[in-house]
Amino acid sequence: MGFFSLSKGVPPGKILQDKSLLWLFFFSVLFIAANSLLMHFEIYYFNLLPLALILVWLCFYSLEISFLVLVFLVPLSIQLKEIFPGLEFNLYLPTEPLMLIMTFIFIFKLLLDKTYPRAILKHPLTLAILFYIGWMFITSISSTTPLVSFKYLISRIWFIVSFYFIAIVVFKKPSNIYRFLFLFAGGMSVVVIYSMSNLIQAGLFNQPAAHGASAPFFSDHTSFGAVITMIVIVIAGILPGKNFNGKQKIWIWIMVLLFLFGLIFSYSRAAWISMLAAIGVLILIKLKIKPFFLLSVTILAGVILVFSWTEIEMKLEENRQDSSTNIAHHVQSISNISSDASNLERINRWKAALAMFKQKPFFGWGPGTYMFEYAAWQSSKDKTIISTNFGTMGTAHSEYLGPLSESGVLGTISFLLVLFLALHTSFSYYFKKPEAPYRWLMLTVSLGLISYAFHGLLNNFLDTDKASAPFWGFMAIIVALDVFQGGNSQRERLNNNSESRSTGS
Repeated sequence: MGFFSLSKGVPPGKILQDKSLLWLFFFSVLFIAANSLLMHFEIYYFNLLPLALILVWLCFYSLEISFLVLVFLVPLSIQLKEIFPGLEFNLYLPTEPLMLIMTFIFIFKLLLDKTYPRAILKHPLTLAILFYIGWMFITSISSTTPLVSFKYLISRIWFIVSFYFIAIVVFKKPSNIYRFLFLFAGGMSVVVIYSMSNLIQAGLFNQPAAHGASAPFFSDHTSFGAVITMIVIVIAGILPGKNFNGKQKIWIWIMVLLFLFGLIFSYSRAAWISMLAAIGVLILIKLKIKPFFLLSVTILAGVILVFSWTEIEMKLEENRQDSSTNIAHHVQSISNISSDASNLERINRWKAALAMFKQKPFFGWGPGTYMFEYAAWQSSKDKTIISTNFGTMGTAHSEYLGPLSESGVLGTISFLLVLFLALHTSFSYYFKKPEAPYRWLMLTVSLGLISYAFHGLLNNFLDTDKASAPFWGFMAIIVALDVFQGGNSQRERLNNNSESRSTGS
C-alpha cells in the first residue's frame, strides 16, 4: 500500500450504497432540524459541522489531495474571531482544522504501518527541527503559563507536520513541488487582487489604507508583504530552470508582475529590505563567492555592528523622516529611530525581550508568553505613542529575540540551526551537484527562505498559517530534492528508488 497511500483513495461508488443514501438523508434532516433550533437561540457554531466532516473525509480519502487543497486555501483562510468576534480562542479557518485532522491521521498511520522514509528522519535538517520542537516542549513544561505554551506548541506542531513531514512525502513526485508553488501563488493572487482593489478605491498612494487593505485574509500589511516576497522570488526564479510552454510563461509573468505590484503598494519596509537582501545574495552566488566567505563576512559585520552601535545610533537619530505615502520618503524612514513610532516601538519590544532573557536566560518564560509578559519589562524612556502599559500590542517583532525571551538561549540557537542546515543543504546541492536536474529550483527556494530570514530580524509571523506554509514548505522541498533527487551516484539513485518502492506513493 505504501506510506499512507497518498495518491490512492476509496472509490466513491463503494461508499454510496442504497442504505448509505438513506442514512445520509436521515442525518441530513436531523442536522437541519438541530441547526435551525440552535440558530434560533443564536448559537451558530454547529454550521461548521458539515465543513469538518468534509475535511475528515478528504483526509482519509487522500493525504496528497488534502495537502494540495490546504496549500491553496492557506492565503484565503480567515481567523475564527473575524466570524465570531466574542470567542476567547482563535483558529484560522478552514486551514487549521484541516491541519489538525491531517496531523492526527499522519501520526495514526505512522504508528500503524511504520513506513515513513528513514532517509528523511535521519536528515540533519529533520533532526534539527525535532530538536527545535523538543526544546519548545521542555520550555513549555517550565513555562510561567503552561496552558498558553502548550497551545502554542501544538499549533507549531501541526504547521510542521503538515508543511514539512507530510509535504516531503508528497514532494517525492517533483511535479507536486510545482503544484505546491502554483497553488499557493494562485491563492495569494486572489488576495493581492482583493487587496489592490481595496487600495485603489481608497487611493493607490494611500499608505495608511494599505495597512488594512488585505483584511480579513491578512491582519496587517507587514505579514502580507513578507509572504508576497517569499513566493514571488520562487515563482520568478523557477522560470529559467524549467521548460514551460509559451502560455505558461505568460501566466507566470502576469503573476510575478501582480505580486511585485502588491509588494510595492503593501508599504512594508521590512518586505522591501528582505527582497533586496535575497537579490544581493543571488548576485554574490552568481559571482561564485563561496558560502563560507559570505558567512564569515556576515559574522564580521555583526561584530562591527555591536562594537560600533553607539556611533551608528547617533547617526541614525539624525534621520527624522517618518513613514509616508511618498514611496521615496517611506524608504528613507526605514532608518529613522528618532521620531518614527513604528521603528521606535520595535526597539521597545526588542529591549523588553532582552530584559526578559536576562531574567530567565536558559528556559525562558515559555513559548507564546511574550505578549503576556513584556509589559512589565518596558522602560518608560523607550515607550512610544503606540505603546500600552498593559502590553497588549502583540509579539517581540523578531523571529530571533522572541524565542530568546520565551525559550532561552537554546530556543534561538535551535531556530538558527534549522535555518543554517536548510541553507547549507540547498547551497551544497547547488554548488556540488552541477548535473542535478533541480539545481536551480533548490537555489530559488533557498532565496525565498533567505528573504524571510532577513524579514525575521524585524517581524515574526511563523505563528500564522500564511508564513508557515511557504517557510516549512520550502524546507520540505529542500529535503525532498536532496533525498529523492540528489543525483550523486548510481548507488544513491538505486537506494532512493528502492526506498520509493518500499514506501509507495
